[in-house]
Amino acid sequence: MDRSVFINLPTRDLESSRAFYARLGLESDPLFSGENSACVILSEATRLMILPEEQFQRFSSTKPVGDPASGVQAVIAISMESRNEVDRLIDAALEAGATEPREPQDHGFMYGRAFEDPEGRIWEVFHMASPPPQ
Repeated sequence: MDRSVFINLPTRDLESSRAFYARLGLESDPLFSGENSACVILSEATRLMILPEEQFQRFSSTKPVGDPASGVQAVIAISMESRNEVDRLIDAALEAGATEPREPQDHGFMYGRAFEDPEGRIWEVFHMASPPPQ
């Protein structure tokens, strides 16, 4: 069975978030984007849904929406096809207003960098040699 993954994230400013991810070169999915949502295509089977906090709250039951800048809620990791693609995405994120919370990590078989988006979420971007060493 084919499965799709939708990562839902709250935002305080939908238009700023929409612009940030567009500056990373990520395509919008018009089928799931609208006045109260932005859907970004991460891969053929994975979408990032960005929702205003009020809209997101409807999905999160009675738990309050937290501030990602005050604590880590999740680390989202994305694999890339090459080290160059890792660097390209991180550099685009930095140019779009993200920060780089740590130095690049090169383990030989795996290379990774991270960025913190303007709302404080941490994104790990990595390339792993195929297959990884045993």
